[in-house]
Formats: sequence, structure tokens, C-alpha cells
Amino acid sequence: MAASLIFSFHPLLNPKTNPPSKTPPNGFRSFTRTNSSPRKSRTWARKGHFKKLGSLSFDSPSTVESVATEDYEFSDSFAEAELRLPLQGRDIQSSHVFIDVKENSLTIKVHSSGSLVTLMETDLYDKIKPSETIWYIDEDQLVINLKKHDSDLKWPDVKETWASLTTGVLQLLRGTSVYTIGESTEVNEIVAKELAVGLGYTPLNTSELLERYVKQSIDSWMIAEGADSVAEAEATILESLSSHVRAAVGTLGEPFGAAGRADKWRHLHSGFAIWLSQCDTADEASAKEEARRHIQDGNLAYSNADVVVKLGGWDPDHARTVAQTCLSALKQLILSDKTLTGKKSLYIRLGCRGDWPNIKPPGWDPSTGADVTIV
Repeated sequence: MAASLIFSFHPLLNPKTNPPSKTPPNGFRSFTRTNSSPRKSRTWARKGHFKKLGSLSFDSPSTVESVATEDYEFSDSFAEAELRLPLQGRDIQSSHVFIDVKENSLTIKVHSSGSLVTLMETDLYDKIKPSETIWYIDEDQLVINLKKHDSDLKWPDVKETWASLTTGVLQLLRGTSVYTIGESTEVNEIVAKELAVGLGYTPLNTSELLERYVKQSIDSWMIAEGADSVAEAEATILESLSSHVRAAVGTLGEPFGAAGRADKWRHLHSGFAIWLSQCDTADEASAKEEARRHIQDGNLAYSNADVVVKLGGWDPDHARTVAQTCLSALKQLILSDKTLTGKKSLYIRLGCRGDWPNIKPPGWDPSTGADVTIV
């Protein structure tokens, strides 16, 4: 099945991600499917000598204080990433440092002046090898060396943020276009625009292209000629867009969107399709199960998407939060199969014949399903 990653949004904003400029009343939290369970590793190094760092007690009367974590230095050197945090004049001994590192997250705390201070708590840009993480104090800086799981992946930053994702995913996409699909035209268009801004892509909406062509609104067109006519016309627009690169396209939702019809997916496969699905489930587990059921059943045409993002509610003021999760999902998808962008390119070059993901030889005839012999 094409859809391989499932994300969901539900109440309670994840504090480890970059929040939007306004904190939403219900917020969002993303769910990520992983193939391995993270494990803790607390290893520290000082002057070249390594030993296990014992757990610090949190039952002491010390107060807990958080500080800004934007003041740090980061560098990427293929197999390793290095993070340097200033200790800001604190007299910190190695025994006062607590580091909790997992495959996808990092928490750094220090004891200072009777308080437990959080220097950083963040999701990492990509997976690391926790058991190979080392740290040491270099004068007035805390230095942490992270062993990357994928040495070929360039990290724009230590954190997975909007800025780092737009930079990193742009490199991974290699010009491949992105389509936002789903039940709501408004959601599809707003999120596509955010993705276009972040990636530097051309923002396009099929509704605007269609209305400009027929010189009437989609609603009046549907009333006059029916939803099938609109879907057929959008499929023609998608065919013309399939040869374009670096476009973020917001598509029509129900009841007239081409993406909701299984026989109209031929050209949508030219790019990465993100299904923005609104759900009524009360928790992440239920949303995940609902999405998985749709994908396995294959009854909905939307299940042809490369990525599914479940929305537990919608607020256009937080479209960037949704777009950021879309980019995170795309990053994980492409990293899970680094041949995907190349296959998309080949699919386009062969004419988007409808044979995705099992691309047939050049002589394959989509009308008959047989190879064409050229004499």
C-alpha cells in the first residue's frame, strides 16, 4: 500500500516542537510510527575518560527552572553531529550534569545554585545511536557529540523545527512536487500554501485554475453540470501539472475532488500526496487505528496517498503546525526508501501511465496492461 506513514493531531501541544506564534486553545500533538523502541543511555566524557552517568534524584527540594535554548552552536560532520551549549557563567561540575538521550530526543539539565535547570529539551532532527553519545565540558561550554544513525543525511540543525525541516526536506524532495488532498478544499489549499512558502515552491490551487478557465465558481459549476464534471476537469488540470516541478498543489475536497475517486489518481502519483484527513476520534490511538483501517481496506481513494495526517480539529491560524508535521512525515518517508524521489521522476518521464508504484517497462501499454513490441 502506498501510504506508509501515519500522523495525527490531537489536543495538548507537544512542548518539544516549535509552537506557533499563538498557542492554540486545543493545540496539536503529532504521532509518529517508529519501528524500534527508544532506550535511554546516559554516557559522559571528560578529558577523554568515559563512564556511565548515574541518575540524578528529582526528589530533592531544588526548584526546577527552564531557560531559553536558542543560544547554541551546532555542526554536522557526516557521521557525527556536535552541539555546544554555553553554561552562561554557571560554575558547573560534571557531576551536576544530567543528559537523557534517546533515538529521537535529547534532554539536558544541570544543577545550578540549588535549582535544576533545563538547558534543552527537544526532538532531534533524525535518529542517533544513544549508546555512542558522549559529552564533556570545554571551558564555559557543554559539548555533546551525537552519533548519527544515517551518516549520509545532512542535519541543518540539531532540532526538528520548521526551519530545519524546510531546508532538509527541500534537499530530499529534489524538486518533486507535493499535493495536499483530503475532504476539505480549504484545508488542502491553506496547508499547500504554507508548504510552498517553506520550501520555496510555487503555490497552486486547482480550484483557482479551474475557476479561471471556466469563469465561474466551483459550486455553480457543480450545480450546473454535476460533481463528476468538476472531478473530470480537475483530473485534466492534474495531468498538466504532473510534468511541473517544485509545486505545492492544494486540490479540491469532497464531493467533487479528483483525489476522492480511485480512477483519477494516475497523475497524482507524480508527486508526494499528503492526505489531510479530519477525524472525530477522541485520542491519538483511535485516530491511528482509523487511518490504518482505511489504508488496509483501500476503500477510500485517499488511501493511495503517500502520507496520512489525521486532524483532530482544524484552525487555519495553526496551518504552519500542520505543515510542519507534513514535512516531518515526508522526511521520514523518503529516508525510509531513498529511491522514492528517483522513482517519481521515472514515473513522470514514462508518462504517468498509472503503474505506480510497480513501474512497468517503457513499452508497457496502460490501455491493455501488456507490453508493446516494437518491430
